[in-house]
Amino acid sequence: MATTLPATPNTALTPLAQGDRLFGWREHAALWLSLGVGLLVMQIGAYLVPALGTQAALAVIVVGSILGAGLLAWTAKIGCDSGLSSAGLMHATYGSSFARLPVLLNIVQLIGWTTFELVVMRDGTVAIARQSGAFVASFWPVLATLLWGGVLIALLSGSMVKLVRKFIGRYGLPLVIASLLWLTWQFLGRAHAQGWQEIWNRPGTGGMSTLSALDLVIAMPVSWLPLVADFARHGRDGKSALRGTWLGYAIANTWCYGLGVLIALTTPSTDLVAALLLAQGGLIALGLILIDEVDNAYGDLYSGSVAGHSLKPGWSLRRWGMALAVLCTALALVLPMHSLEPFLLMLSSVFVPLYGVILARLGGAPNVAALVGTKKVNLSAVVIWVLGVGTYHLCAQLAPEWGAALPTLALTFVLARATRARSGPATGERALSPVA
Repeated sequence: MATTLPATPNTALTPLAQGDRLFGWREHAALWLSLGVGLLVMQIGAYLVPALGTQAALAVIVVGSILGAGLLAWTAKIGCDSGLSSAGLMHATYGSSFARLPVLLNIVQLIGWTTFELVVMRDGTVAIARQSGAFVASFWPVLATLLWGGVLIALLSGSMVKLVRKFIGRYGLPLVIASLLWLTWQFLGRAHAQGWQEIWNRPGTGGMSTLSALDLVIAMPVSWLPLVADFARHGRDGKSALRGTWLGYAIANTWCYGLGVLIALTTPSTDLVAALLLAQGGLIALGLILIDEVDNAYGDLYSGSVAGHSLKPGWSLRRWGMALAVLCTALALVLPMHSLEPFLLMLSSVFVPLYGVILARLGGAPNVAALVGTKKVNLSAVVIWVLGVGTYHLCAQLAPEWGAALPTLALTFVLARATRARSGPATGERALSPVA
């Protein structure tokens, strides 16, 4: 008699077992402070000036970081409380069939981010190596790309939880914080030498409104929204996930954006890596930050593997992660990856309304995991998301001075919240009570 083998469990769409939930608020904070630090964030910060004045730029950075990290933390709480991955939250909100689209879009954007991170690490490594006057041959960038790709493959063969608890929290994060402190001290010294009062009171030249700048600051935490639940589900309780994620990411985002502004104001070079190397001890500090970039790329690949597993559970997380790492390394060798701002804003146009609906529908829901698989397509959620994407682009085209992220988020959240209580058993959806 033929026997039927049991199907491979889809761990991305089921709550994580309680025994696997080991993160407290310190692990959440360490993880997101580490993930929030990067050369990319500093470069975005440098874009804010001279369009904005110094004081206006710093105010936008603080407000945008608090708001963006708050959205990230709220999503982390939902993921931790439910035990679901990001793909699971999408299934619970949009239906098991339609959710495959945003999950696939998430994988595509994670491939893009990882490829970009590899390019950043490659260029930084080559710039450091060429300080000695050697390593000028054209094959060195290829070797550097392959080196960092190999590091990612090696990391993906191990445990994410052990990496966060035993390496990032204990060793990686303290070294990165030390490098940020050193660079901050160095560029504050430059600002003082050039005239702190003049720099502090420097007006903006225009070309970017305050709300547009706020969009740019929020773009970084928004880009992590489709990943946060994949890590937060390993937390012991939702409140610690919320506190740790909010605190860690808000500090990192504020610090790196602010440092980018400070570097742009005090250094004539438009090349951020070159500007960092000009600082005393900048070679060591840049090297430590480059090492920290690895965890950003690793985070993208780990989340991409969870999303991929939700689509094809027959492949393990490790197999998905290694396959994606190989693909991203190949792409980094052939693709130009330096058109930055349009890429970030394009991602925001998709994921801001996507998560406006998710937060409204799942925030405060008593049993989010039970919603997975109850409906193939949640039409109301899909319509609101599509409307949100259109709203984002209309705002950017017709009223760019008002920004696009916050109006879109507010619209999709209000609409999704208002229609949440109307969903009932007759439509195949679970009835949810509004939360005061």
